Amino acid sequence: MNRIACFRPVAAKAMAAAAFALGLSGCILPRDLPDPALDIPTRYGAPHVVAPKDLPKLDWWRGFRSPELTALMEEAQAANLDIAAAAARIRQADAQARIAGAALLPVLSAGDQATRSRTSGSSSSGLTISGREVTNYSASLSASYEIDFWGKNRDAALAAEETATSTRFDRDVVTLTTLTSVANAYFQVLASQDRIRTANRNIAAARRILGAIRARLQAGTGTDLDVAQQESVLANQRAAVPPLRQTLAQNRNALATLVARPPESIRVKGGSLGALAVPRVSPGLPSELLTQRPDIRRQEAALAAATANIGNARAQFFPSIKLTGQGGYQSAALVALFSPQAAFFSLAAGLTQPIFDGGALRGNFENVKARQDELLQTYRQTVVTAFADVDNALVALRQTTERLRLQHQVVVASRRAFDLSEQRLRAGTTDIVTVLNTQSTLFQAEDALLQARLARFLAIVGLYQALGGGWEPKAERPVDAL
Repeated sequence: MNRIACFRPVAAKAMAAAAFALGLSGCILPRDLPDPALDIPTRYGAPHVVAPKDLPKLDWWRGFRSPELTALMEEAQAANLDIAAAAARIRQADAQARIAGAALLPVLSAGDQATRSRTSGSSSSGLTISGREVTNYSASLSASYEIDFWGKNRDAALAAEETATSTRFDRDVVTLTTLTSVANAYFQVLASQDRIRTANRNIAAARRILGAIRARLQAGTGTDLDVAQQESVLANQRAAVPPLRQTLAQNRNALATLVARPPESIRVKGGSLGALAVPRVSPGLPSELLTQRPDIRRQEAALAAATANIGNARAQFFPSIKLTGQGGYQSAALVALFSPQAAFFSLAAGLTQPIFDGGALRGNFENVKARQDELLQTYRQTVVTAFADVDNALVALRQTTERLRLQHQVVVASRRAFDLSEQRLRAGTTDIVTVLNTQSTLFQAEDALLQARLARFLAIVGLYQALGGGWEPKAERPVDAL
C-alpha cells in the first residue's frame, strides 16, 4: 500500500507534506506519521535564472568537457572504497530486513530420529534378568506461527525495510561526496599547473628586468640598491613555486586515493582551467530539492523507520498469540514407520500477556518516541540546511563570476603598466621604484586571476553538490490528441 495515500497532513502545508511523503513507501498510520511543519520557499533568495534545460544532469561532470575528468569520475564510481563500503552496508541492511520479515511467516522444521536403548538387567528380588534392547524410529514435521494481530512483527519488518532504504540514500550521499571531491581535486591540479606556469613566466620577466637594471649599473645610471631590490623580487617569485608544486602533488595523491590506487600508479596529465567549459546550472524550484537531495531522502527513510518502531513498541503491550503443531510417524520397527497406526500429531495455542516487567516496555516505548522526535528535528534541520546550501552556492557562483570579470580587468591594466614601465626603464626615462611597483602588482594580479578562476569552478561544483548531484530527467507530458 502506498504511504502517500495514507498520509493526511493536518496543517495547510501541502507542498511540504507532499514532498515529505513522496519518498516514503509502505503504509504508516496517519496518527503516527509526524507533520514536518516545513516552510518551503517559493524561490531562492539569491538571483538566478530558472531554465529547465540547465537542470543538473546525471552525468553533470561532462559539462566541463574534460575527457580526463570524466574518466576519473567513472573510475571513482567503480573503484572508490567509501562507495564500496556503503554498498556493503546496503547488503547488511537488506539481510536485516529479511531477518525481520521472517517473523511474518510460519517456522517449519523437519526431523528424523532413531534411538536405541537397553533396560537394566537387575531386579528387586536379587535375580539377574537379561536386559531388553529397544529401538525407536520417528519422522516428524513441526510448525509454529505467531499471529501478528497487533502488527508488532509487521512494524518491525517495515522499520527494517525503511532502514535499508536509508542506507541506499546514504550510499548516494557518499557517492556525491566522492564525485565532488574528485572534481575539486582535479580543478586544484589544473589551478596549480596554471599558477606554476604563470610563476615561471614571472620569474623570466623578473630576470629580464634584473638584466636591464644591471646594465644601468654598468652604465653608471643605476645603483647596487636597485639591483638588490630586483634580486629580492626574483627570489620571492622563485620561493612561490615549491608550495605550488606541493599542492599539485597533494591533489594528485588525493585523486589516487579517491580512485583506490597508489599514487605511483596514477598519471594525471592535467592542463589548464582556461581550457574547460563552464556549464550553466539552474537550481530549479526549492520544492524540488526535497526529492533530489539524497541526505534529505535518507533522513525521510530514517524517520519512517523510527515511526514504524513506535508501532512495534506499542504492540508489545498487547498479548502475544502463538500457534504450534507437530505431526509425524513413530514406530519401533523401521518397516512399519509410515503405517497409519504409527501416525501422531499435536496442536497447541498459547497466549502470553505482559503483566509486570519493571517498566521495561514503557521505557522502550518512550525511547522510540523520543528517537522519532530526534529524527524529525534532524529531518527539518537537513531541509533548512539544504535551502541555505543552495542559496550560498548561488551567491558564491554569482560573486566568483563577478570577481573573475573584475580581476581580468586588473590584469589587463597591470600588464599594460608593467610593459610601459619596462620600456621606459630600458629608455632610461623612469625610476626603479615605478618598475618594482608595476611588476609586483602584475605578478599578484595574475596569481589572483588564477585563484578567482579556480574559485568559480569550485563554486559550480558546490552548486551541483548543494542540489544533490544529477537529477533524473523529467518525463515530458504527452500531447493530447485533438
